Amino acid sequence: MVCFLPTLPLPPHGPTCLWVFPKRRKKFLAFGPPASFLPHLLKDFMKATIITQGRQFTVKEGDILKVNRYPSTQAGDTVTLDKVVFLGEGAEAKIGTPFVEGASVVAVILENKRGEKIRIFKHRRRKNYSRRRGHRQELSVIKISAIKG
Repeated sequence: MVCFLPTLPLPPHGPTCLWVFPKRRKKFLAFGPPASFLPHLLKDFMKATIITQGRQFTVKEGDILKVNRYPSTQAGDTVTLDKVVFLGEGAEAKIGTPFVEGASVVAVILENKRGEKIRIFKHRRRKNYSRRRGHRQELSVIKISAIKG
């Protein structure tokens, strides 16, 4: 939502709410979509905590992650992640022991690439010893397409 001063013309559907800040003695109108669209915008998406490639991520549908590369995969492939540790929110939450049975997360691989270069420099003073080494991690960029369970 974007706030404007009340001197601006009102949109055709009217303001969705009025904010009053008593300390500043100013009134702001918040303009946004019509009130009928607000429940859709405030909809909570199901969250899941997954383990993939040795790391934990808390994800929801539509999130984009950089993870260690999945072997023998190409861009556009789908990956099913079965190691779901936690699923849902609030009273509907399911906690796995160690994983939630029947739950899975489906992800689409957007691209496989190499990460930023990490430089390793070892040095011993006064011993004429120095070693330089570099490393670039292979990464997969994935997008969470569905959470099942």
